[in-house]
Amino acid sequence: MFDSYGRRINYLRISVTDLCNLRCKYCMPEKGIKKMLHEEILSLEEIQSLAESFVEKGVDKIRITGGEPLVRRGLLNLIEGIGNLQKVKDFSMTTNGILLGKYAEDLKNAGLNRVNISMDTLDGKKYSKITRGGRLADVLKGIEVAKNAGLTPIKINVVLIKGFNEDEIESFVNLTRYEEIDVRFIELMPIGALKYWSLNNYISNNIVLEKVPELTEAAATDISSPAKYYKLSAGKGRVGLINPISCKFCKNCNRMRLTVDGKIKPCLHSNEEIDLKVPLRQGKNIGELIDNIIINKPKEHNLEDGNYISRNMMDIGG
Repeated sequence: MFDSYGRRINYLRISVTDLCNLRCKYCMPEKGIKKMLHEEILSLEEIQSLAESFVEKGVDKIRITGGEPLVRRGLLNLIEGIGNLQKVKDFSMTTNGILLGKYAEDLKNAGLNRVNISMDTLDGKKYSKITRGGRLADVLKGIEVAKNAGLTPIKINVVLIKGFNEDEIESFVNLTRYEEIDVRFIELMPIGALKYWSLNNYISNNIVLEKVPELTEAAATDISSPAKYYKLSAGKGRVGLINPISCKFCKNCNRMRLTVDGKIKPCLHSNEEIDLKVPLRQGKNIGELIDNIIINKPKEHNLEDGNYISRNMMDIGG
């Protein structure tokens, strides 16, 4: 399925929960968030139904997100259901890794291909601080179990935060020297209630290339990826830079986002949302609605004038 600008829309990110077992400072307000009521969120069966509808329209890449997806009860049933869809060629999950040691093998057996792991520091004390209580040791264990289970290639997502982790850039890059993993540095995005915190702690990804000048640009393997990749000489993995603030990648955007309360976001940085939950529960033709959503996907986002979205990332899904 193509939108009106000729982009093939084949990627669906599905948030299965707005809950999380961490309280990262750039993601969740200090006092937490208001928990959605049970009837407000999509059931796993409804998520499966919508995923199937999108796959019939040409989606062949699906990522499960949250909150933290592994806190959703019964999630393995959904993973198995989507994993059985023959037309899905790339099935992945973004997780903070805290519970990955427990579930990695089951996820692989259920049909998940790979995982992206959010880890913003390699220092245990700093990790506990930024996550408000998380244990880095749990994440590192989860990474090893995921590797052994075959949930690869593993990608580590590092949100760059001024005054917090720019001194660890070289250490993160060095992970790619001997391991077949991708480390992706992501610029802080001013979203929701924490937009001013993010703006005050923003640092451009240019600092990565300044600190590690030996990085050379790697050949692109997927033009729709928001990351621009680099490599160390003889490095086994890659270093990715995702620059939603300093550099747009809208012209190759191929994705839609489904929130846990049943809204489709054609663009992450737009407040536009289209409800699919009510039409689904009313038995309406979801395929026709998806056609209309895709053809009307906006050309690009506009952050230059401070047009930041009001919804928190926890509510949207990563």
